[in-house]
Amino acid sequence: MTPTARSTKRRPLVGLGMALALTVPVSLVLTSCAAEDPLAQQAAAGDGKNYIAGDGSVTEYAAADRGEPVGLSGELFDGTAVSSADWDGQVTVLNFWYASCAPCREEAPSLVSLHDEFQPQGAAFYGVNIRDERATAEAFERSFDIPYPSFDDKDGGVLLDMTQYVPPQAVPTTIVLDREGRVSARILGLADRSTLEALIDDALAE
Repeated sequence: MTPTARSTKRRPLVGLGMALALTVPVSLVLTSCAAEDPLAQQAAAGDGKNYIAGDGSVTEYAAADRGEPVGLSGELFDGTAVSSADWDGQVTVLNFWYASCAPCREEAPSLVSLHDEFQPQGAAFYGVNIRDERATAEAFERSFDIPYPSFDDKDGGVLLDMTQYVPPQAVPTTIVLDREGRVSARILGLADRSTLEALIDDALAE
Protein backbone atom coordinates (compact mmCIF):
# COMPACT_ATOMS: atom_id res chain seq x y z
CA MET A 1 0.00 0.00 0.00
CA THR A 2 1.54 3.31 -1.09
CA PRO A 3 -0.20 6.33 0.46
CA THR A 4 0.20 9.87 -0.76
CA ALA A 5 0.49 12.58 1.89
CA ARG A 6 0.21 16.32 1.90
CA SER A 7 0.03 18.87 4.68
CA THR A 8 -3.01 21.14 4.45
CA LYS A 9 -2.72 23.20 7.66
CA ARG A 10 -6.29 24.56 7.35
CA ARG A 11 -5.84 25.52 3.70
CA PRO A 12 -8.55 24.51 1.14
CA LEU A 13 -7.58 21.77 -1.29
CA VAL A 14 -8.58 21.72 -4.93
CA GLY A 15 -8.77 18.55 -7.04
CA LEU A 16 -7.83 15.96 -4.47
CA GLY A 17 -8.44 13.27 -7.06
CA MET A 18 -5.45 14.49 -9.10
CA ALA A 19 -2.00 12.98 -8.70
CA LEU A 20 -0.13 14.44 -5.74
CA ALA A 21 3.40 15.71 -5.91
CA LEU A 22 4.75 14.31 -2.68
CA THR A 23 4.93 10.61 -1.90
CA VAL A 24 5.91 9.43 1.56
CA PRO A 25 6.64 5.82 2.51
CA VAL A 26 4.00 4.15 4.69
CA SER A 27 6.51 3.59 7.47
CA LEU A 28 7.24 7.31 7.64
CA VAL A 29 3.62 8.42 7.45
CA LEU A 30 2.21 5.97 9.98
CA THR A 31 4.95 5.61 12.56
CA SER A 32 4.24 7.44 15.84
CA CYS A 33 7.00 6.09 18.05
CA ALA A 34 10.17 7.17 16.22
CA ALA A 35 12.23 9.80 18.03
CA GLU A 36 11.81 12.35 15.25
CA ASP A 37 8.04 11.84 15.05
CA PRO A 38 6.16 14.95 16.25
CA LEU A 39 3.59 12.76 17.99
CA ALA A 40 6.30 11.08 20.01
CA GLN A 41 7.86 14.44 20.78
CA GLN A 42 4.54 15.74 22.09
CA ALA A 43 4.05 12.64 24.21
CA ALA A 44 7.48 13.13 25.78
CA ALA A 45 7.07 16.86 26.32
CA GLY A 46 5.11 16.56 29.56
CA ASP A 47 3.40 19.92 28.96
CA GLY A 48 0.09 18.83 30.48
CA LYS A 49 -2.09 19.79 27.52
CA ASN A 50 -3.95 16.45 27.82
CA TYR A 51 -3.90 15.44 24.15
CA ILE A 52 -1.46 14.66 21.35
CA ALA A 53 -2.25 16.62 18.22
CA GLY A 54 -1.51 15.60 14.66
CA ASP A 55 -0.25 18.17 12.19
CA GLY A 56 -3.34 18.29 9.97
CA SER A 57 -1.64 16.23 7.26
CA VAL A 58 -3.78 14.39 4.74
CA THR A 59 -3.02 10.90 3.44
CA GLU A 60 -4.92 9.64 0.41
CA TYR A 61 -4.83 6.00 -0.71
CA ALA A 62 -5.21 5.16 -4.39
CA ALA A 63 -8.12 2.79 -5.03
CA ALA A 64 -5.82 0.10 -6.42
CA ASP A 65 -3.62 0.18 -3.32
CA ARG A 66 -6.15 0.14 -0.47
CA GLY A 67 -5.90 -3.51 0.39
CA GLU A 68 -8.58 -5.28 2.40
CA PRO A 69 -11.62 -3.65 4.00
CA VAL A 70 -11.17 -2.72 7.63
CA GLY A 71 -12.80 -5.00 10.16
CA LEU A 72 -14.04 -3.43 13.37
CA SER A 73 -16.87 -3.82 15.83
CA GLY A 74 -17.94 -2.17 19.04
CA GLU A 75 -20.81 -0.66 20.99
CA LEU A 76 -22.24 2.81 20.73
CA PHE A 77 -22.91 4.74 23.91
CA ASP A 78 -26.58 3.72 23.72
CA GLY A 79 -25.56 0.05 23.76
CA THR A 80 -26.15 -0.64 20.08
CA ALA A 81 -23.65 -3.12 18.61
CA VAL A 82 -22.14 -1.89 15.33
CA SER A 83 -19.80 -3.64 12.93
CA SER A 84 -18.01 -2.43 9.83
CA ALA A 85 -19.95 -5.13 7.99
CA ASP A 86 -23.00 -2.89 8.46
CA TRP A 87 -21.42 -0.24 6.20
CA ASP A 88 -21.18 -2.26 2.98
CA GLY A 89 -21.94 -0.09 -0.03
CA GLN A 90 -21.71 3.26 1.73
CA VAL A 91 -19.02 5.83 2.40
CA THR A 92 -18.28 6.08 6.12
CA VAL A 93 -16.50 8.78 8.11
CA LEU A 94 -14.89 7.87 11.46
CA ASN A 95 -13.77 10.65 13.81
CA PHE A 96 -11.64 9.71 16.83
CA TRP A 97 -12.21 12.17 19.68
CA TYR A 98 -12.83 12.89 23.35
CA ALA A 99 -14.42 15.82 25.13
CA SER A 100 -11.43 17.59 26.71
CA CYS A 101 -9.42 17.53 23.46
CA ALA A 102 -9.26 21.16 22.29
CA PRO A 103 -8.91 20.39 18.54
CA CYS A 104 -11.88 18.00 18.82
CA ARG A 105 -14.00 20.85 20.10
CA GLU A 106 -12.73 23.17 17.37
CA GLU A 107 -13.58 20.80 14.52
CA ALA A 108 -16.96 19.65 15.89
CA PRO A 109 -19.07 22.30 14.09
CA SER A 110 -17.47 21.37 10.75
CA LEU A 111 -18.21 17.70 11.30
CA VAL A 112 -21.85 18.52 12.10
CA SER A 113 -22.10 20.63 8.92
CA LEU A 114 -20.51 17.91 6.79
CA HIS A 115 -22.80 15.26 8.24
CA ASP A 116 -25.81 17.38 7.33
CA GLU A 117 -24.44 17.87 3.82
CA PHE A 118 -23.47 14.29 3.05
CA GLN A 119 -25.85 12.12 5.06
CA PRO A 120 -28.62 12.62 2.45
CA GLN A 121 -26.12 11.40 -0.17
CA GLY A 122 -25.60 8.14 1.71
CA ALA A 123 -22.48 8.86 3.77
CA ALA A 124 -22.51 7.66 7.38
CA PHE A 125 -20.68 9.37 10.24
CA TYR A 126 -19.52 7.81 13.52
CA GLY A 127 -17.48 9.17 16.36
CA VAL A 128 -15.04 6.95 18.21
CA ASN A 129 -14.66 8.22 21.77
CA ILE A 130 -11.49 6.80 23.26
CA ARG A 131 -11.69 8.15 26.81
CA ASP A 132 -14.95 9.55 28.18
CA GLU A 133 -17.70 8.15 30.34
CA ARG A 134 -21.13 8.22 28.73
CA ALA A 135 -22.29 11.32 30.62
CA THR A 136 -19.25 13.33 29.53
CA ALA A 137 -19.56 12.24 25.91
CA GLU A 138 -23.26 13.03 25.81
CA ALA A 139 -22.69 16.48 27.33
CA PHE A 140 -20.20 17.21 24.53
CA GLU A 141 -22.69 15.98 21.92
CA ARG A 142 -25.43 18.21 23.34
CA SER A 143 -23.12 21.23 23.42
CA PHE A 144 -22.26 20.89 19.73
CA ASP A 145 -25.56 19.34 18.54
CA ILE A 146 -23.73 16.26 17.25
CA PRO A 147 -26.31 14.35 15.16
CA TYR A 148 -24.40 11.10 14.68
CA PRO A 149 -23.56 8.38 17.27
CA SER A 150 -20.22 7.54 18.82
CA PHE A 151 -18.57 4.30 19.83
CA ASP A 152 -17.77 3.92 23.51
CA ASP A 153 -14.16 2.87 22.98
CA LYS A 154 -12.59 3.26 26.42
CA ASP A 155 -11.42 -0.34 26.14
CA GLY A 156 -9.58 0.55 22.91
CA GLY A 157 -11.16 -2.15 20.77
CA VAL A 158 -11.99 0.03 17.76
CA LEU A 159 -8.70 1.92 18.10
CA LEU A 160 -6.85 -1.40 18.09
CA ASP A 161 -8.71 -2.51 14.97
CA MET A 162 -7.63 0.74 13.29
CA THR A 163 -4.10 0.96 14.67
CA GLN A 164 -2.56 0.72 11.19
CA TYR A 165 -4.15 4.08 10.38
CA VAL A 166 -4.70 5.79 13.75
CA PRO A 167 -1.55 6.37 15.84
CA PRO A 168 -2.24 5.59 19.50
CA GLN A 169 -3.32 8.66 21.46
CA ALA A 170 -3.34 10.91 18.36
CA VAL A 171 -6.60 12.81 18.56
CA PRO A 172 -8.41 13.93 16.62
CA THR A 173 -7.94 11.64 13.64
CA THR A 174 -10.55 11.35 10.89
CA ILE A 175 -10.82 8.38 8.51
CA VAL A 176 -12.84 8.13 5.30
CA LEU A 177 -13.84 4.62 4.21
CA ASP A 178 -14.88 3.88 0.64
CA ARG A 179 -17.96 1.88 -0.35
CA GLU A 180 -15.99 -1.35 0.07
CA GLY A 181 -14.97 -0.46 3.62
CA ARG A 182 -11.36 0.35 2.72
CA VAL A 183 -9.52 3.42 3.98
CA SER A 184 -9.49 6.00 1.19
CA ALA A 185 -8.16 8.94 3.20
CA ARG A 186 -6.98 10.05 6.63
CA ILE A 187 -6.60 13.42 8.32
CA LEU A 188 -4.17 13.28 11.22
CA GLY A 189 -5.09 16.14 13.51
CA LEU A 190 -7.62 18.96 13.21
CA ALA A 191 -9.81 18.38 10.14
CA ASP A 192 -10.11 21.39 7.84
CA ARG A 193 -13.70 21.50 6.64
CA SER A 194 -13.00 22.08 2.94
CA THR A 195 -10.36 19.36 2.93
CA LEU A 196 -12.62 16.75 4.50
CA GLU A 197 -15.47 17.81 2.22
CA ALA A 198 -13.30 17.14 -0.83
CA LEU A 199 -12.18 13.75 0.51
CA ILE A 200 -15.79 12.66 1.10
CA ASP A 201 -16.81 13.97 -2.32
CA ASP A 202 -14.05 11.91 -3.93
CA ALA A 203 -15.12 8.75 -2.09
CA LEU A 204 -18.78 9.22 -3.04
CA ALA A 205 -17.83 9.81 -6.68
CA GLU A 206 -15.99 6.50 -7.05
